[in-house]
Amino acid sequence: MAPGCLTEITGNMLSKEHRQLLLELARKSIEYGLEHGKAITVELSQYPECFREKKATFVTLKRHNELRGCIGILKPVRSLAEDVAHNAWAAAFTDSRFSPLTKNELDGLDIHISILGTPEDIEFDSEEDLISKIQTGVDGLILEDGINKGTFLPSVWESVPNAREFLNHLKQKAGLPATHWSDSIRVQRYAVEEI
Repeated sequence: MAPGCLTEITGNMLSKEHRQLLLELARKSIEYGLEHGKAITVELSQYPECFREKKATFVTLKRHNELRGCIGILKPVRSLAEDVAHNAWAAAFTDSRFSPLTKNELDGLDIHISILGTPEDIEFDSEEDLISKIQTGVDGLILEDGINKGTFLPSVWESVPNAREFLNHLKQKAGLPATHWSDSIRVQRYAVEEI
């Protein structure tokens, strides 16, 4: 593997040049989407070898520090480059919370990329036990109970400062009441490389 390539989220991080290349790819995909109505086709041979590894990503768009779109996946199904290009386009044009991005919104558009590590189960025997094991300010979490599922990236810690609130808001995002608890709840944590 080339130097500076991502091997695992907790291991080697992407170099500054690779991080910039991913941000440029995300912006190109959004610009391409404005012209052609779809994500750019990524020619993997034009990118570093590590961009060909399957990785799960989220792309978050902000304008004037306000959320403008966020789309991603939790399991790696595409190469890093293809996933970033697809999710950047999807965040700009298919996030149901927002109207599709327009050309005049390109100026001042901030692009944030989150590359997810492999989720790992958190073992717990009560809600209090779970809360004590959540790493405040660090963990991304996936919560599942039956058909209900939700995730928060670690960046959500910026607006939800403690583990109990983080968990309660995540339950609501998953379509459950904040007070919900059951023996079938499953929670996983993941690390993220933020770009």
